[in-house]
Amino acid sequence: MTLELSVDRSSPVPLYFQLSQQLEAAIEHGTLTPGSLLGNEIELAARLGLSRPTVRQAIQSLVDKGLLVRRRGVGTQVVHSQVKRPLELSSLYDDLEAAGQRPATKVLVNAVVPATAEIAAALGVPEGSDVHRVERLRLAHGEPMAHLCNFIPPALLDLDTAQLETTGLYRMMRAAGITLHSARQTIGARAATPEEADRLAEEAGAPLLTMQRVTFDDTGRAVEYGTHTYRPTRYSFEFQLLVRP
Repeated sequence: MTLELSVDRSSPVPLYFQLSQQLEAAIEHGTLTPGSLLGNEIELAARLGLSRPTVRQAIQSLVDKGLLVRRRGVGTQVVHSQVKRPLELSSLYDDLEAAGQRPATKVLVNAVVPATAEIAAALGVPEGSDVHRVERLRLAHGEPMAHLCNFIPPALLDLDTAQLETTGLYRMMRAAGITLHSARQTIGARAATPEEADRLAEEAGAPLLTMQRVTFDDTGRAVEYGTHTYRPTRYSFEFQLLVRP
């Protein structure tokens, strides 16, 4: 596929960055689909009148973001676009589907456990009482994206493992007649432990995005407490900021 690419030499924006932005946009918009080859660096440099180091720098910046990968004997290949999740009450499964990312789920834990003080406070249940723990690895295009650990009050809904591997938790809640209304959410970042790094195919100590969320139904009841970790090369949160009058 021949992309419509151009650079503005009069712009103060570096040429490599102009090129990388256009290639990233092509990946985000689906013009360059996962698995497609980017093409020869020499031909791309000649077409745009750029030096090979400039083109290589643009491509390397997208390799560093996880959007491209260099494969020996194959060339530079599109991996997939980064999922940009809006800060609204939606599930990762739905966001991945909307982004054309082919979500898949591996259930790691599906069990009843005693509520710790933290979980009890979040869900409004007595400490030590039974809660349902669901731990999942969410994948897209066969690659791990996030580790999800959710705690749900007992007897809220049937948490069938087979169903958890084929759909999202919020879809299951809605199907059970639960109306999701609002959530309290905290976003952070920290270094990956060796266990987390192995689970998410990252290096130990690599940065991870974190999210804690308590979700409420339309009666004000807490229906879910989640602690999640995400790969920042594959995932980001989007904010819309408004100016206060």
